[in-house]
Amino acid sequence: MDLEEIIKKGNFDLHVHTTASDGVLSPAEIVMMAAYKGITTIAVTDHDTLHGIQEATDAGLRYGVKVIPGIELSTKYKGRNIDILGYGINWSEPLLNTLQKIQDHRKNRAQIIIERFCELGMTITDKDVQKHSKGDVIARPHIAAAVVEKGYAGNVQEVFDRYLADGKPCAVDKMVLSPEEGILLIHQAGGMAVIAHPVLVGDDTIVEELLKLPVDGIEVWHRKQTLKDSARYKALAGKYCKKITGGSDYHNEEHSLGEFGFQA
Repeated sequence: MDLEEIIKKGNFDLHVHTTASDGVLSPAEIVMMAAYKGITTIAVTDHDTLHGIQEATDAGLRYGVKVIPGIELSTKYKGRNIDILGYGINWSEPLLNTLQKIQDHRKNRAQIIIERFCELGMTITDKDVQKHSKGDVIARPHIAAAVVEKGYAGNVQEVFDRYLADGKPCAVDKMVLSPEEGILLIHQAGGMAVIAHPVLVGDDTIVEELLKLPVDGIEVWHRKQTLKDSARYKALAGKYCKKITGGSDYHNEEHSLGEFGFQA
């Protein structure tokens, strides 16, 4: 996998989610959309799982889209959520064992969150939530959608703002790794580790500290990063001799696949 060549050619999206985690499109559907939009390369980077990779790869062969097997690992550093993208992932035992632990914790976390909503008088059930999950993973957006469907909130964002964001009454910490652990797992799996959406870290001093770790690159282009942000992170990539990537972080119809402020 030659990231520099992919960036040079354009027509890529290296940050995409599917129903294997918290996206609304199946791995095959996201590949079909990429083909329809003329995107030649995508990276399937579901949260803490590789479950969508095979379906996406098979679809890529059918539709002429190169699919990079990837992942987005949840890590934490100095109290901040730091997501680490992995590209070119192989199925290594250390990574698979860690992902299983994370998924087991995620299932327990979802149940606790559901119980907390019920304690607040917003009665939702596992069945209500599963209606909004097309895959095996139950994520917070699925729970939020169930809360909205029951009429307890006007939209999903309201549920996050009032109940699910850090420090809110239904928030439950997820199992996370340190950035060093995440980077090591990706490298053990033969992949390249990249800092995702650095603007969301909220502190460029911390971003620079992360770039001093053995990370391979940084996401310079992202739908939440302005052109000014992109220029700043591109400069930091040059300063620390890191590769540059970009992606839409596509989850649902509110996002645009292949559109994330990329400028060659």
